[in-house]
Amino acid sequence: MTVDDRFTKDFRETRGEAPAGTRNEVVTGPVADWATDFSHLEPEWAADPYPIQDDLRRRCPIAHTDRFGGGWLPTRYEDVAAIAYDTERFSSRSIVMSNFRPPRDIAPVGGVPPISSDPPFHHDARKLLLPAFTKSAVARREAATRALCHELIDAFQGRDLVDAAREYAQHIPVRVIADMLGFPPEDGPQFREFIENSLEGVNRPPDERIERMDKVFDYLLAQIRDHVDNPRDDLTTYLVNAELYGRKLDPSHVAGTMALLLIAGIDTTWSAIGASLWHLAKTPEDRERLVAEPGLLPTAMEEFLRVYAPVTMARLVKDDMRWNGVDMKADDWILLSFPAANRDPAQFQRADEVVIDREVNRHVAFGLGIHRCVGSHLARMELRIALEVWLERIPEFTLADPAAVTWSAGQVRGPRTLPVRIGAA
Repeated sequence: MTVDDRFTKDFRETRGEAPAGTRNEVVTGPVADWATDFSHLEPEWAADPYPIQDDLRRRCPIAHTDRFGGGWLPTRYEDVAAIAYDTERFSSRSIVMSNFRPPRDIAPVGGVPPISSDPPFHHDARKLLLPAFTKSAVARREAATRALCHELIDAFQGRDLVDAAREYAQHIPVRVIADMLGFPPEDGPQFREFIENSLEGVNRPPDERIERMDKVFDYLLAQIRDHVDNPRDDLTTYLVNAELYGRKLDPSHVAGTMALLLIAGIDTTWSAIGASLWHLAKTPEDRERLVAEPGLLPTAMEEFLRVYAPVTMARLVKDDMRWNGVDMKADDWILLSFPAANRDPAQFQRADEVVIDREVNRHVAFGLGIHRCVGSHLARMELRIALEVWLERIPEFTLADPAAVTWSAGQVRGPRTLPVRIGAA
């Protein structure tokens, strides 16, 4: 059987199409009451979700919505943690809350393993990836990442106005992930389109969403085919040749994991870099301190990850149940907000403040439980190098126009446009 035949057979049947009877509501529009009608796709959520989360935590710690076929939003750290660790009652078979649900029989593998996998499959699928994301493996990518950051800033020569999101933050994880997977670096613009289709287009009709996702997997199929014909030392060749339970991975597993790394590994990191630069551009006292005390950057970086955590994950309720005072139905969504957990005053002192020398900082920006981010070492390296090089080369910068900063909508939040003025004010 050819690569194309195996891919078509194994993947197209399990890509998450909506079966008959699935709740397929397409719902956007103004929110009347966030406690009973929340939507993470609304512009006010994208612009500033924290006051909304704070209000819900005080008066309704587990909000509900009928949108997307029904879902829940816990806002307290203890509730988010409890759900993250509870794989018996909550499934990860879909981690992006949208207007349709993948069929139950896609579990325990899911469409993008291991993040979409349930136990016991999850453990073995995750274990396959660990060697590529150890501290030592990540350290070998540091020099190239630093060189790229300098190259990007070199391109600013003679300019005093740049977009720190589009011209800097977005390019760094694109190049790193492309290099890891063995993809052509010039394909970067396609990766950004894939991300928008996957994470920000969740409210499109199911047929349109699936058609857009097909573009992602058509690209990945071409890469798999090329790596089968021309093996090299990269993560794609490793996945193509990897074995689980005594046989090679299904093409759907290979493509799903590649999609996960390509989409989640890029968007989360560029969002963290962009949010950190946004904070420093608008907070001169923190920027000046980090320029004067570069040794403080690793500590400050953890605080940026806490207070501007980019990632919210979804779960699906397995069976009808009463949980912490609310009646959850089978296949209700749970929007697992790590950003809300990171700002819970019951867990963090001065939770709504950015304290760049915060010494005790057990944030959950990389998640909790079995699905804690496998690429956290890589993300931290990219964030640290991006900030080190920027502050070394551009110690003085401010927001050119605060109103011109735009933020992504959906479950990964970060600046999409970030115009900054470089040099002394």
